[in-house]
Amino acid sequence: MGIETILFKSEEKKKRSDIADVLRTLADKVDHGRLTLQQDQTKTLVEFPDQMVLELKVEEEQGRRKLKKSLEIELEWTVGESGSSDTQIL
Repeated sequence: MGIETILFKSEEKKKRSDIADVLRTLADKVDHGRLTLQQDQTKTLVEFPDQMVLELKVEEEQGRRKLKKSLEIELEWTVGESGSSDTQIL
C-alpha cells in the first residue's frame, strides 16, 4: 500500500443551486484538462489526462437519530497510464 498525501480538501455547506454551479465549472475544467484550486494563499494545480476512471457511489448511513446519505464523485488516474469505461449518467 502506498503513502497517501492530501493535496487539497474542502467541505462547505451550500445551496443545491450553488453546488450545481460548482459542478458545472468543474466539468468545464475537466474537459479542458486543467483545474486550479485555491485556499487562502495555497494553490493546487490539477492536470487531467485524456482517460481516467470515474467512480460514482451513493451511500446511506443510519445513525441513532437520523439517516444520512451521500453521493461521491471520484476521478482517478495513474500518471502515465490510461483506461476507459462506459457508465452513463441518465
